[in-house]
Amino acid sequence: MNEDANFQSTLFQWKRECAHGSLAGADLALPNESLGAYLWPANSQRSEREEFALPQIIKYIDNIAVIGITIILMGAQRGTLSRKQLISEAFAYIVGLLVFFLASRRTRLEHVPTFYSFLEQIRFFMPAVIVGGAAQAAIFWWLGKPLTDIQYYTGAWVLAAATGLSITRGFTLLVLRQNVVARRLRRKIAVIGYDRHAFSVADRLQEDAYANVEVLGIFSDEKVSSKNGVSGSIADLVALGQETDIYGIVIALPPSASMDNQLLPLSLKLRNVLADVFILPYLVHVPEVVLPTQSIGKTMLMVLQRRPLNNWQKAHKRALDISLSLLALVMFFAPLFVVVATLIKLDSPGPVLFRQPRRGLNNRTFTVFKFRTMHASSSDIFATKQTSRNDPRVTRVGRWLRKLSIDELPQLLNVLRGEMSLVGPRPHALHTKVEGELLDRALADYLIRYQVKPGITGWAQINGARGELVTREDLCRRVAYDLEYIQRWSFRFDLKIIFMTAVKEIISKHAF
Repeated sequence: MNEDANFQSTLFQWKRECAHGSLAGADLALPNESLGAYLWPANSQRSEREEFALPQIIKYIDNIAVIGITIILMGAQRGTLSRKQLISEAFAYIVGLLVFFLASRRTRLEHVPTFYSFLEQIRFFMPAVIVGGAAQAAIFWWLGKPLTDIQYYTGAWVLAAATGLSITRGFTLLVLRQNVVARRLRRKIAVIGYDRHAFSVADRLQEDAYANVEVLGIFSDEKVSSKNGVSGSIADLVALGQETDIYGIVIALPPSASMDNQLLPLSLKLRNVLADVFILPYLVHVPEVVLPTQSIGKTMLMVLQRRPLNNWQKAHKRALDISLSLLALVMFFAPLFVVVATLIKLDSPGPVLFRQPRRGLNNRTFTVFKFRTMHASSSDIFATKQTSRNDPRVTRVGRWLRKLSIDELPQLLNVLRGEMSLVGPRPHALHTKVEGELLDRALADYLIRYQVKPGITGWAQINGARGELVTREDLCRRVAYDLEYIQRWSFRFDLKIIFMTAVKEIISKHAF
């Protein structure tokens, strides 16, 4: 069974168990029954990617520089060549460029500190330049160019390309060494363990990875004194993950026959931390398990779990959020604001906007903006009581704003501030309860929703899972759709949800 089919089968089973109440309590969401265990495994296609994005960006800069240099050379020779000679020369240069692009794709720039060494940078790009020049020479020879012309044109291109790339690489490294940039690019790593293996890995990561890695500490639940170098417990690590952006967690436990029994509860504790989880190769005992590998510095690790979205995917999603939010603000929010604000003020006293603290990415609190739809004296900031159908606290204007989903428009400001996304799991108020329990206590997998930014709309809303949460089954259904969205995320999927929101959810029977 392939991964998608496995996930869909698990999703169906998870929803069915929700309906029967077998996943009602947090303690019942065991790893083998948990939908979260199937969301973003390390061996999925999504994890086959460059984790260090900077080398890829530098390669793009290289390509642009070489294209520019080639165009300049052709322009300089334009006045001395006939039209036929220009066409043949352009053909040779294009072939050389293509070969350079292909050759440069095979060079690896991820290893640090070689990445920050200018001489190492030259060693990385020169083979691609030489191969590209050789391809040009071969084309010139095939076209019947004299040997002296071949040497002149090819030599000029190789020299110009090498000089241009040396300048761009030197300038790039100069920028990277600036403290502001270095701090921005630094990857924070936490190590789990308590013996010499953990301390050795931490030291090696810090030394081999130069200034690109910051080891936050060593964490363990074992009864080891902080005097021995352990920074805190696993609970402390989870709490730290909510305060700072952790790139990765390296599991460096000592070898043990009961390793599988140790990894299972440990992975459950770490599933709410927004970070990649790595494991040392000697801890994998099952030969059937094939995990991808990744090097941090010169330390080779196996990838146990990935974040749901990588850096490139987050950049694409952020670009979509900013562009569509600005467009919506100009087309809808700005013209409507004056009208809606006037109606709210005429209908009942109080502020136009309602501000409420909610949980967002990585379980961090932020303030969400909405048009006020309730009487100011009845507004419940912490949502100790959910809004229900025909709720007397809702004003006459507020009822229509909710019905048309206009009350959500101010959240475009949250999107522009980076606190929310256009599409994602809807954020709930801090004290929202279902059957008398807070949502994260009623369902353990609820916390996995915080691994992406909350959204103005989402896959759950499109499928009718919105409104008041009355039973645990309501919560299960909504979380199932949210986790399915995270698993299926793509640029097109976001566009589809936005389109479906505009078509079927502007006037929804579930909105009140």
